[in-house]
Amino acid sequence: MNISQKDQCALTEEQIIKAPKSDYMNAAQLEFFRRRLTQLHETINERIQEAKHKMATPPELNDDSDRASWEEECSTSLRILDREQKLLPKIVQSLERIRLGTYGYCLESDEPIGIPRLLARPTAEYCADVKADRELKERIYRD
Repeated sequence: MNISQKDQCALTEEQIIKAPKSDYMNAAQLEFFRRRLTQLHETINERIQEAKHKMATPPELNDDSDRASWEEECSTSLRILDREQKLLPKIVQSLERIRLGTYGYCLESDEPIGIPRLLARPTAEYCADVKADRELKERIYRD
């Protein structure tokens, strides 16, 4: 099968949402999420490179207020970059779980994570119930 045939066979979000539960994490769904994760990885890498380039080549700033605005913009960009750089390893881990055939299943309970949750957060590692319990424990032990 060549690339154009693969693209024609690719599932849409709507098709995945409407699919019966028995289709959960079949080959077509795994390919959908592999593509989505790969695209997300590429997009984040592009944004990181663009932001680095933008910060490395500041405009000519003659006014103190312009300089302050530029510094604030850079500070915000750095926070966003930090978050996105932390997401890259999670994407790689998700792609590895697809390769291993464990993607879409909770790392703790082995229960399905669920299509809606994976569409919203394709790097999800835990089903909603387990994630809620983990967050509750984090809050309890943090305080």
